Formats: sequence, C-alpha cells, structure tokens
Amino acid sequence: MSIISENLKNPEIIIALDYVDKKSVFNLIDKIDPKLFKLKIGHSMFIKFGIELIKEIKRLKFDIFLDLKLYDIPNIMFKSISIISELGIWMTSVHASGSGNVMEYAKLALRNFNKPPLLIAITTLTSFSECDLYQIGIKNSLPKYILQLAKLTKLYQLDGVVCPGFIAKKIKKNFGNDFKVVVPGIRFINHNPHDQNFVTYIEEIKKYHMDYIVIGRTITTSSNPVKDLYRIWNYVNTR
Repeated sequence: MSIISENLKNPEIIIALDYVDKKSVFNLIDKIDPKLFKLKIGHSMFIKFGIELIKEIKRLKFDIFLDLKLYDIPNIMFKSISIISELGIWMTSVHASGSGNVMEYAKLALRNFNKPPLLIAITTLTSFSECDLYQIGIKNSLPKYILQLAKLTKLYQLDGVVCPGFIAKKIKKNFGNDFKVVVPGIRFINHNPHDQNFVTYIEEIKKYHMDYIVIGRTITTSSNPVKDLYRIWNYVNTR
C-alpha cells in the first residue's frame, strides 16, 4: 500500500468539448490560455470532425485528450493506439474491462514513439450504478469493481485511470502518487447532474486527490463559459 504525499499538486483542468459545431469550439478556446487548460475530444466530435479538428486545435498549442474509450481485441487495440500516437496528442483512453491482455497490447503500441501519449484506462462510467453492474453480471460492489480495474491497470503499467471522484483518494493511497487519476462529472453544487450518477462538486475538489478534472456541460451549457472556467481555475489553485 502506498503513502499519499502531502505535496500533491492542484488538479489540472480538462475541458470536454461537448459541442456539435466547430464555431462553438473556437468561440471558447480562442478566449482561454492553453497553459491553464487542456481539451478533451470525445466520440461525437471526433466522429463528426475527425483528425482535422485535432490538427486545428494543436495549432493553438493546447494539450489534447482524445477520449475514445477504446475497447477491442488486442490486435485492433495495438493498431488503433499506434495511429492515435501518430497524431501527437497528449493523452488517450482504453477500457480497463477489456482485460490485461488488451491493455498490454495498447501499451506495446507506444514503444514505437519518442513522445507517446499518456495511456489512461476507464474503470467505470460516471453514469454507472450498482444496478448497471448487476445487469451485466458483475457481483462486486461498484467501489470494489473500480479498485480491481485500477489494480489491473497498474499491473499492466498504464499511466492511470478515469474514475468517479469519491474513490480517487483511495486509488492514490493504494497505487501511489505517480498513478494518474482523472475525474469527470464535475459540477457546481447547484447544477443539474444530468445523466451522471456520480458527480464531483467543484466545492469538494480539495477533499480528494486527483490529477485532472474533466469539465463538460458545466462549461459548454454556461451563459458565460470563460468567466466560469476562470472562476473554477482560481478556486482550484487557491489554497
């Protein structure tokens, strides 16, 4: 069991670009500092705009988390991670539930690159519940299931996991400070959780030990997203 350092850094902010058009994307990112914020491109935007969107954003010097949550057989995983790594992105994701064999092949694909992306494993979606686990035949409690997948991720030497905020501190305690923890589902305390079963309120962030927080609809549905982003940044970086 690892000991959590008292010198953990404040979490960095990743903005999930949950938009349906490029204009909205650039209306936001043209007004923010790439030294303060990173960007996440998920399935919908990648399907619609593809690699060209990544190239356009990279010209603005933002770090990009390409979050496709890959889940496939080892051979396809190796090929997919190899192609993603050629894009020069900062971080990408696979599903830990795909098995250690799949994560091993994903990790092997990175060996051919001088500056490979961080490789992060999804433990569970923040929309998941105990009922969802039961429906797919998993008898463990949600916390035990997340910790088991985090343990497997660590064993196969990936860089860290995506998980709900409530378990971030325990993952750090079990697997060490260098094992990255990415927490999505970030909300202001009075905001709608939408389809999320596990949200982490901005006002709770300092209770947990996490490396990155992913903020989507809290910002993309805001009437003043730039103001709210810098409000969050100031809160996170004030001790």
